[in-house]
Amino acid sequence: MTTQTQHESKTKLLRAALRVMRTKGYAATTVDDICHQAGVTKGSFFHHFKSKDVLALAAVAYWGTMTEELFGAALYNKLEDPLERLLGYVDFRAEILQGELAAFTCLFGTLVQEIYATHPDIRAACDFGMSTRIAALTRDVEMAKQRYAPDATWTANSVGQFIQDVLQGAFIAAKAKQSPLLVRESLAHLRRYLELIFNQPSERIRKEES
Repeated sequence: MTTQTQHESKTKLLRAALRVMRTKGYAATTVDDICHQAGVTKGSFFHHFKSKDVLALAAVAYWGTMTEELFGAALYNKLEDPLERLLGYVDFRAEILQGELAAFTCLFGTLVQEIYATHPDIRAACDFGMSTRIAALTRDVEMAKQRYAPDATWTANSVGQFIQDVLQGAFIAAKAKQSPLLVRESLAHLRRYLELIFNQPSERIRKEES
């Protein structure tokens, strides 16, 4: 097996893990499930990963890299105004609500809900991934706060955390109701909330005044 072939089979396994674990959950996912989804043998699986737990840790890191690249390449990052970047992020999250639930829900949140008390290494890896996203949001929140709400008593980190909390909670509700509409509605409310705390009129009011 060439180095390129090994790399391709490992990538297939990681991508398969993302799909199966987000669909079935961690406990219900088996090595056979992942191999079937990836189209590789169990021999190939154990060549790359000693266990499902080891694969899960690798999948969490892979998911983190994929999502940061996705968000990093989004057009909202080119906006000069930090508040517009925040609102652009919320709009972008709404835009990528495509396909079935497992296609857009978060691996971090899916795993943590199930394994937080039983797999501390995976929990910590998920926490690191979510904290990395929160830190990126917090930077823009802090800059927007300085520009639009310098006297506000809330902290930038608390707002960054809140944005993540809204998303994760919305994903849970969407799974319960089997509908992405709940996520869209939560994002719409989140957008209005951000405009409110930064003392910006809503889009509807701006249109009425123009």
